[in-house]
Amino acid sequence: MSHSDEAPSNKPVTGGALARTNRAFFSEFRESLKRTGTANQAAADTERNIERILDSEQATREQLSHIAVIAFVGPSGTGKSTRAIRVARENNINYIIDDGLLINGSRIITGTSAKKAPTKMESVRQAIFIDETRSSVMRRALVECMPQALMILGTSDSMLSKICTNLWLNQPSMLIRIEDVSTEEERRIARSTRLTEGMHTIPVPSMEVKHEFSGYFSDPLSKLRQRFDRERGVAPMSQDSDRTVVRPTFSSLGSYSISDEALLDLIKIVLKDVPGFAEVTDFKTEKQTYGIMISLDIALFYGYDAQEVLMAVQQKVGMAVEEYTSITTNGVNVRAGRLIHQDRSALEE
Repeated sequence: MSHSDEAPSNKPVTGGALARTNRAFFSEFRESLKRTGTANQAAADTERNIERILDSEQATREQLSHIAVIAFVGPSGTGKSTRAIRVARENNINYIIDDGLLINGSRIITGTSAKKAPTKMESVRQAIFIDETRSSVMRRALVECMPQALMILGTSDSMLSKICTNLWLNQPSMLIRIEDVSTEEERRIARSTRLTEGMHTIPVPSMEVKHEFSGYFSDPLSKLRQRFDRERGVAPMSQDSDRTVVRPTFSSLGSYSISDEALLDLIKIVLKDVPGFAEVTDFKTEKQTYGIMISLDIALFYGYDAQEVLMAVQQKVGMAVEEYTSITTNGVNVRAGRLIHQDRSALEE
C-alpha cells in the first residue's frame, strides 16, 4: 500500500523545487532592500538639501519666502491663544508661532515658551526672537517643515513685523484682529482672568508643556471642581484639550507651590477607596529637574493580594498628583511596610 497520498507533506523537496523557492525568496528580499534603500536615500537627499539651504542665508531667505504669513493681533490678555486654535482650524492653518513656540496641531515642533522667562522683559525678547540662537533654531524648523501657511500671534503690528524680520519671513499677507473673532464680553472675561489670576494660555495639550511648567499653577482647581460636579450629578462643561492654562514665572501674583503636608493629605484622600490599603506609614518627595519623585511606605490589610494593592496605589497616586496639582510626577515608589489583621471599618473608627 502506498502512503504517499496520506502524508504528502513528508515528500522530499527536489533540488529543482528548492532552487525555485530560494530564487523567489531572494528575489523578493532584494526588491525589499531596494525599496528600503530608495526610501533611505530619499531621506538622506532631503537632509542634505536642507543643510545646503541652511548653509546659505540667501537660500534660506528664498525658501522661507514661500511661506504665507497670517498675523493674529490683539492686546495682551484678550484671549488670542485660545481663539487661535479655532481660527487656525477653521482656515486650515496647521502651523502657529505663539510666544516663542512653533506648534503643529497639538504638538510643539520647537522653541521654548516665553511664558517660562524669569522676567516680563525677557519674555518679550524671547517672543520676538531677538536672540540669534533662538531665531536660527526656529528658521531651521520652518525650513524642515515648510508649511504653506503660518499663523503668528502678537500683541501689535510692530511685534509681528519684528518677528517676521528676525525669522527672515515675509511680512504678513493677511491680518486677523481679536476683535474680528470674539465679542466684547469674551475679551472682558479674558482680561479679568489675566488681571485677577495671572493665567496665560498655550494652544497645546498639557503633556506638551508639562516639562517646562512643572510646579507652576495650571488650573488644577478646575479639575477638583469637575470631580465634585460629577459626584453631585452635575453635567461637566466641555473641555478644550488643545490648550493649557499656566501661570508664568514672571506673573505678579507669584509662583505656585504645594507643601509636602498638603500633598500627603491629597494622597490619603485618593487612596481611601483602594481595596486592601490601610494607611500611609512614611512619605517622602524628591524634587528633580523636571518634576518630583514620590516614595511611599504603606500598611496593608490582611487577606488582599499585596502585589495588586501596591500596583493600584502606585497608579492612583501618580495619576492623582498630576491631575490635581499639575506637578509632573516622574515616578512613584511604593513599599509595603506593615500588615494589619483588622477590619478597615475598625481602623477608620
